[in-house]
Amino acid sequence: MSPETQSDSNDLTPGFGGLRVVAFESRMAAEVATMIERRGGVAIVAPAMREVPLEDNHAALDFAERLLAGEFDAVIFMTGVGTRALFAAMETRHQRPALVGALTSVTTVARGPKPIRAMRELGFEPSIVVPEPNTWREVLSALAARFEFKGKHVAVQEYGVSNHELTAGLEARGARVTIVPVYRWTLPVDRAPLRAALNAIAAGAADVAIFTSSNQVTNVIQLADAEGIGDKVKRRFAQMAIGSIGRI
Repeated sequence: MSPETQSDSNDLTPGFGGLRVVAFESRMAAEVATMIERRGGVAIVAPAMREVPLEDNHAALDFAERLLAGEFDAVIFMTGVGTRALFAAMETRHQRPALVGALTSVTTVARGPKPIRAMRELGFEPSIVVPEPNTWREVLSALAARFEFKGKHVAVQEYGVSNHELTAGLEARGARVTIVPVYRWTLPVDRAPLRAALNAIAAGAADVAIFTSSNQVTNVIQLADAEGIGDKVKRRFAQMAIGSIGRI
């Protein structure tokens, strides 16, 4: 979600009208709170996850060696933060110009605007830009329109959890797939805001919940269960308005 996509005008209706809105966004928590408040909501911001780079990322270093050796035909970049983290790991062993040069000689796929920005910052343009809503289905269809899968070697920069549907779809079309994990998702260090939000939901003191990633759902339920209020939270979710960004 980007604040640029939210209009500052007051002609967007209906607004929240004083409803209490819980948002689980982490990276853009402040921007999301501002957007909720501009539309008349009471923002309850409760970051539900953080991204942790993998230590001693052997997968990223192995990918760099194989990329420079010309083993890949296509590379799919799933997230902006993952793209930057991948380069940070690779550049501990290799110079950026060599890595960028190797990538410009293969088909590169950007799943959405965030990896596009990261790729441009690093010095190269994507060969293929995946259209909205940027799910694995659009990744497959966009790549299929310009790429012959059979016998080709495709690398996928992962983002916290494995996208089994994407991997299966690539393999079903005859591609050989290499997964390159660069970070994992976990609960935030400071869980007090999330605990407070979950207690508010369980007590009926929240009206709307907004999820911007599938992993937020996993972490929210995990912490609610750990706090002994999982069943109450789930019952209240069934009575609240739930907003979701994307299908996953």
